[in-house]
Amino acid sequence: MITSIVVAQVAGFILLHSIELPTGFRAPAVPLVVHDPYTSIWSFSDTLTEQWCSHWTGRQRTMSGLLYLDGKVFRFIGPSELGGESMRQIAYKIYPTRTIYEFEGGGVKLYLKFTTPMLTEDFRWLSTPCTYVEFELVSTDGKEHNATVYFDIGTDWCVNVEKQVVQWERLNSPAGLTLLKAGTVEQPILEKAGDNIRIDWGYVYLTSQTGQTVLAERKTAVDTFIQRGTLPDKEDTGSPRAVEDRPIALAITIPFNIPSQGSDSKYVVVAYDDIYSIDFMHEKLRPWYWKEYGDNFVLLLDTVYKEYMALKQKCEAWDSYLMNEAAQKLGLEYSALVGLTYRHVFGSGKIVVGKDDTPWFFHKECFSNGCIATVDVTYPATPFFALFAPSLLRGMLEPVYLYAKMPEWIFEFSPHDVGTYPKANGQVYGKDKNGFKLESQMPVEECGNMILATALYSEIAGKIDYAREHWELIEQWANYLKVHGKDPENQLCTDDFAGHLAHNTNLSLKAIVALGAFAKMCQQRHLANAGEWENLARDMAKDWVERAKDGDHFRLTFDKPNTWSMKYNLVWDKILGLNLFPSEVAKMEIEYYKKQQNQYGLPLDIRKDYTKTDWLIWCATLTNNKEDFDFLFQPFYRFMNETPDRIPLTDWYDTKTGKCVGFRARPVIGGVYIPFLYYSDLWRTIASKEDKNL
Repeated sequence: MITSIVVAQVAGFILLHSIELPTGFRAPAVPLVVHDPYTSIWSFSDTLTEQWCSHWTGRQRTMSGLLYLDGKVFRFIGPSELGGESMRQIAYKIYPTRTIYEFEGGGVKLYLKFTTPMLTEDFRWLSTPCTYVEFELVSTDGKEHNATVYFDIGTDWCVNVEKQVVQWERLNSPAGLTLLKAGTVEQPILEKAGDNIRIDWGYVYLTSQTGQTVLAERKTAVDTFIQRGTLPDKEDTGSPRAVEDRPIALAITIPFNIPSQGSDSKYVVVAYDDIYSIDFMHEKLRPWYWKEYGDNFVLLLDTVYKEYMALKQKCEAWDSYLMNEAAQKLGLEYSALVGLTYRHVFGSGKIVVGKDDTPWFFHKECFSNGCIATVDVTYPATPFFALFAPSLLRGMLEPVYLYAKMPEWIFEFSPHDVGTYPKANGQVYGKDKNGFKLESQMPVEECGNMILATALYSEIAGKIDYAREHWELIEQWANYLKVHGKDPENQLCTDDFAGHLAHNTNLSLKAIVALGAFAKMCQQRHLANAGEWENLARDMAKDWVERAKDGDHFRLTFDKPNTWSMKYNLVWDKILGLNLFPSEVAKMEIEYYKKQQNQYGLPLDIRKDYTKTDWLIWCATLTNNKEDFDFLFQPFYRFMNETPDRIPLTDWYDTKTGKCVGFRARPVIGGVYIPFLYYSDLWRTIASKEDKNL
């Protein structure tokens, strides 16, 4: 067990908490600079000195760290080709807003801290595309030391592929910061759409108020530092040129005077200005922070830089509060999952200024097809956003509702998506040059998802106003489920990789709980037909139990005995207080699941050995019993530690081999936060921390 002590102030209260982490936790990948699907930089290895850092897609993203200490050079970020002796990495700790590495060598310890202030209490910080990188040096031999830290990032951060041409420059801010800036010459803003795509517009920044800086070929900068502990005397004047042609580094050196007792600490800021973030119905939408700073990104950097100490304390306190609550409710291993996934989920999309001047959140289907605002991706992510940022839950739904009202959408059921990231210009799934293909849609799935997500938002908002705005559509989709949800025809569901399936019992479950949620919203609106909808949902639930039961469990499909599947859609019966199904249904399923587990978890159903991370955690909560949760969760925790695939957490993997089948870095990982929703007081307490000035 690793313990950190945090003293900080949040909302007027002094908090003193120890943050406990399970001993030896090995993350599949470690978040470093994670802002959105474009600026998403991770370590894919056990130590930072094994290889270059990577974009979530696996594309190399270079970052270097060297320490010149008493005439000797240590390397703490980057592969051996850089030079210098690899500094011994002792540990790393991953918290919701911070990642901290600990190194030791030459009589000092180095604490390398990446802090991204994703604090929901202020959307300025939640949406700000900045990460602090702090270097804290502590003497371990009782002696004073003189040291210099070298840190750089590469211009590969601002291109899709390395053959693209970039330019670079230095600026000075009104507050006295030195800004190193780079971006492509072409600046093709929002021109490319797709899955395995990285940003090639906007500008990356490295900024600091202390030390020396240079824009130079990385080899020259690093070699000079290793030789004499300083930067080159001259900058590279060869701008612009291709990234692959003598790669340029945005580099800084910072001097340290390390006392015999105590520490010396300094920091820099890494930031990315994307200028425009999303194309919605052929209109470019600005990032949310633009509301505060407009096009004055330098002002944003000045503000961010000076606020570090205050934000650092807030982040420490928030991390402490959140991880301790997770540990107290479900254990240290679950709290480690919370620490790993918080930035992952917020970083799976972008907060923008919506058409109605409210915050919208557009997420991306990472390595599943690149779709934007996919409804059955929003659905598993809803627990995270209902917990931390209900406004963004609304902001995920609004673009779908607006699109569903447009003439292009010809169906009586909900759309699947609104485009391919970052172009939200209309659904692309199940569409070819001849138009939409009915057999490729997810009618019951997406109707249920939209109704349930809207009901969840209404539940935490404590009012029905938002649902009322789109009531005609919601009622239309409820009527669709009334006709088609009891025994779904042959169609796709969110687990579309498994293919079409008729008489899907879990899909029917979704329709039933969605109709129960619709009935509840009718009650909130004091509609006369609320009772009719509730009775319908109850009758369908009773019928479901009778037709799906297969001895000691429930079937995969109504017509196939001796089959089984995860019934993850049942979670809403308790969370939303619908009480449509007898408690024995969940108990029977859990007991049966315990007999079906493999080394790394419960398969999705009888057909294959693969599973889905989000649905596995949902199933683990069905009885709201800690022992049941642990039984299903522990194999998954083992998977995180032992999977051979070093990538941001996947939600689709093989339960026997631990190998990723597909998908990574997706917003659906927000589903692992569903246990919090069973603790209604805690849920409301956390949700109430959201920015009040939206």
